[in-house]
Amino acid sequence: MLSRLFAAVRGTEVSAHCDLPCGVYDPAQARIEAESVKAIIAKYHASDDEAFKTRAILIKEQRSELVKHHLWVLWTDYFKAPHFEKYPQLNTLVNEATKLAGASGTKGSMDEAVADQLLARIEEISTIFWETKKA
Repeated sequence: MLSRLFAAVRGTEVSAHCDLPCGVYDPAQARIEAESVKAIIAKYHASDDEAFKTRAILIKEQRSELVKHHLWVLWTDYFKAPHFEKYPQLNTLVNEATKLAGASGTKGSMDEAVADQLLARIEEISTIFWETKKA
C-alpha cells in the first residue's frame, strides 16, 4: 500500500527552505523567553526571600535553556546555506546568543547586563530572519 502511495510522487521534485511550511518559525519565541530571564533576574535581586531566590534561579535556568532551544531550531531548521552566504555573521550571532543563554551566560549568571546582551543578539538574529522572509 505504501509503495503505491509513494509511486505517485516518484520523479516529483519538491523544495522548501524550511522543513515545514513557512510561518512556524519566529525568533519571538527566543525573545520572549529571554525577556522572562531578564525579569526573573530583576525579581531575584529585589527579593530577600532565600526560598524565592532559589526558585527564581531554577526557573531562570529553565527559561535560558528554552532560549537556546528556540535559537537552535532557527539555526538548524529555518536558516539554510543561502542565508548564511548572504549574512556571513549569522553563524557567529547564533553561537554568541546560545552561549549568552548558556552556562557562561544567563543560565549561570544573575547579571542583568548579560540578559541585555542576550536580548541584543536575539534582536540582530530577528532582523536577519525578517529580512529573509521578505525575499
